[in-house]
Amino acid sequence: MRIGVLKERYPGERRVGIVPANVPKLTRSGIEVLVESGAGQCAGFPDEHYTEKGAQIAQRRDVLESCPLLVRVRAAADAGTGNEQLRAGQIVVGLCDPLGNPQRVARFASQGVTLFALELIPRTTRAQSMDVLSSQATVAGYRAVLLAAVELPKMFPLLMTAAGTVTAAKVFVIGAGVAGLQAIATARRLGAVVHAYDVRPACREQVESLGAKFVELPLETTQAEDKGGYAKALGEEFYQRQRQLMADTVAVSDVVITTALIPGKPSPLLITAEAVRRMSPGSVIVDLAAERGGNCELTKADQRVEENGVIILGPTNLPSEVPHDASIMLGNNITNFLLHLIRDGQPQLDSEDEIIRETMVARDGQIVNPRVKELLQEPASGNGP
Repeated sequence: MRIGVLKERYPGERRVGIVPANVPKLTRSGIEVLVESGAGQCAGFPDEHYTEKGAQIAQRRDVLESCPLLVRVRAAADAGTGNEQLRAGQIVVGLCDPLGNPQRVARFASQGVTLFALELIPRTTRAQSMDVLSSQATVAGYRAVLLAAVELPKMFPLLMTAAGTVTAAKVFVIGAGVAGLQAIATARRLGAVVHAYDVRPACREQVESLGAKFVELPLETTQAEDKGGYAKALGEEFYQRQRQLMADTVAVSDVVITTALIPGKPSPLLITAEAVRRMSPGSVIVDLAAERGGNCELTKADQRVEENGVIILGPTNLPSEVPHDASIMLGNNITNFLLHLIRDGQPQLDSEDEIIRETMVARDGQIVNPRVKELLQEPASGNGP
């Protein structure tokens, strides 16, 4: 079995789907690895590092033509190359935003390509080592705090000096998933006083274990979590009340980091323009939900917005800003998935296997994932990977 690792061509994407350290693990399982020349360069992995580990280097056309299985970071990206080079029967593995932009995913089905969307890896113990969303959210949460620290005209830690006492910055993290928890941990390491909120009551213990204070709001949240552990959409009336109650905490914060996402849905609006105007000039909001419309009313994706002296950042691909370590984690996730998928030298498209069934979106010219099928009846939303 030969797999091909393609160089990313999506604007600003610097990650790679397989890193050199993954190659021996794959080759020991009888998998031949062909890497497009320069695929890992932006992440700090030159071609010679791949060849030293047993991979072959080739031009893009050769990879596309000779590999029955292709690995990409942004599998559904159409940044000038298109998917027309793929052929029926080929398998593509990568991130493709199937719930946010199902129309792009449908193109794979029309070409007879079998597509595995790694965003759909089930949240089970068995699949934990393949969880790309968690690994990349870890990077995003870390990077978000650093962006805020650069923008904030204050230092994060409490300092007692001969020149006087510098008070610690106040950081408010909304959403205590993987990105939020990493943001809390990073802000605490920098010396900030951190508060955090999540609609899922079970998150309180995790927040407090990192040294942050959990913000309690008098809201009914027993239905806030789905069976996969993700936050559920709770209706506009709930969010309106939530915005009102959180506004006071937002107003006294130097930094607000929002991470609230609903899979396949627009991001819930949590911070209104009015709430932003109550913040002190120089305060910073980093909105990690910008790609789906943002948690802040004033967020613009991949733009720096200033409102009444408050800076609002809406980055949509923070993991790519830390491409080396993001690629290492992503490569480990993808390698574990490939070793689960490929057995005895052939991909095992076993619909009885939960991991295979949940991640397989297209096969034999058809969309086979029920959630994606349903979304294809709705208008497109977002830009997707």
